[in-house]
Amino acid sequence: MDARKLRRLGVTLPAAVALSAALGAVPAHAGEPASGPGNCTATACHFDLPPGTYDVKVLLGGASESSTAITGETRRALLPETAAGAGERVARSFTVQVRTPEGEPTGAAGTPGLDLTLGGSAPALAGVRVTPARHARQIHLVGDSTVCDQPGEPYYGWGQQLPQYLRKGLSVANHADSGESTVTYLGNPLLWAGVQPQIRHGDLVLVQLAHNDKTTDEATYRANLEALVAGVRERGGDPVLVTPVVRRWFSADGTLDNGTALLVNGLGVDHPAVVRSVAAAQGVPLIDLTARTKALVESLGVEGSKSLYLYDEKRDNTHTSVRGATAYAELVRDELLVQGLVPEGMVRVG
Repeated sequence: MDARKLRRLGVTLPAAVALSAALGAVPAHAGEPASGPGNCTATACHFDLPPGTYDVKVLLGGASESSTAITGETRRALLPETAAGAGERVARSFTVQVRTPEGEPTGAAGTPGLDLTLGGSAPALAGVRVTPARHARQIHLVGDSTVCDQPGEPYYGWGQQLPQYLRKGLSVANHADSGESTVTYLGNPLLWAGVQPQIRHGDLVLVQLAHNDKTTDEATYRANLEALVAGVRERGGDPVLVTPVVRRWFSADGTLDNGTALLVNGLGVDHPAVVRSVAAAQGVPLIDLTARTKALVESLGVEGSKSLYLYDEKRDNTHTSVRGATAYAELVRDELLVQGLVPEGMVRVG
């Protein structure tokens, strides 16, 4: 099929490389048969693309009322559930990074190319177009299992949920990895040594590492944070320090005012306090996610806050459910806006 026919079908050729197949007609609702060949089935789309950053424009809607959400790659939330009336077409755009490995830097390679999955209560996709992103700004994430693109249910990291709140031109490159401390992140060649060269001038780099610094003394922890800040600045990026999300560990008085909840390690190192101190000394923006998540968890109480974590599934008060990861991603989004770290027009709210 030639380029003109591809364009008439709504598929744009990336650079000089054509997509492997044109997008055929997509069923109005999941479960209905596709009416022609293409990159999409009733529930998913695949594009044979090399690693890179891509703009995706989707046209949602069908003959009946619909409600569609889109995830991609390693379970990244790329578009929140979006409603369309019967016969209505709603256009939405977002930017996504395609890389290998797809998720955690030390994890599985994943599937080559770009994979999108349709979800929501009544998904309907009328069209999709993928083009190389020409002027995208990246938000790089450096973190642990509370941040990363978790590979399987029921685990979710807040960095996995953050992309859905960003519009075209702003994408998330989630380099968070399970089990990492500041020591291991700096020391593993698959982690910081691989991430730093990807940082471009003007990119944001959010750093949240603390949960696994259980045996790191304060001087080392501080020096490691300073090294990460300096490494971001060497590349022309803009570092942002993020205090760790709280553990759901209530004291008898119904608060989280204890070392376990607030990430004070066995050596007495108060991780959030050190992060705040380094941010102030280095002139780095601070997202105090410890304070924000503490307030949210305490407001929900002992019972209500269980659903934020994997308490019911795993008796886990550290790792978040999809609800918790989404709520914490919203807190990060709000801080990015309030502090003017990203333009208001590039963020989805409400």
